[in-house]
Amino acid sequence: MNEQELDLLNKTALLHDIGKIGVRDDVLLKESRLTNEEFEQIKLHPVLDESILKQIEPAEAMAPLLPGVRSHHERYNGGGYPDGLKGLDIPEFGRIIAVADAFDAMTSDRPYRKGMPIEKALAILAEGKGTQWDPVSLKGSLMFIRFKRR
Repeated sequence: MNEQELDLLNKTALLHDIGKIGVRDDVLLKESRLTNEEFEQIKLHPVLDESILKQIEPAEAMAPLLPGVRSHHERYNGGGYPDGLKGLDIPEFGRIIAVADAFDAMTSDRPYRKGMPIEKALAILAEGKGTQWDPVSLKGSLMFIRFKRR
């Protein structure tokens, strides 16, 4: 990516979960397993992400961020949300952020669990190659994570 694309990716990544402000705290911070209804609320946040960013002016500054924030929970095999996109139909920024977001979620402490060791998270990411995550985005992300750990 060139410098401008990296800047847009960075901005998209920073804003990718802004829609969670529209999800109740008792759901976001719940220490036990989510009910089906609660999970459906969580699944709305990518749509809320997009809706919030569409309200920010100038609209043309936000437009390049919208596909990535909306699609960061799509799965490479089509099993994600909110649109059930598959493969390369998932916008590139969404495919990249999906890997980074999963790695962060697995390795970070949460109210309901401790973060897992980095090597375990990397193994889980590798297992999901081609099903949950784009193989190309995953390969680049894994190389970056390993490089940053040196």
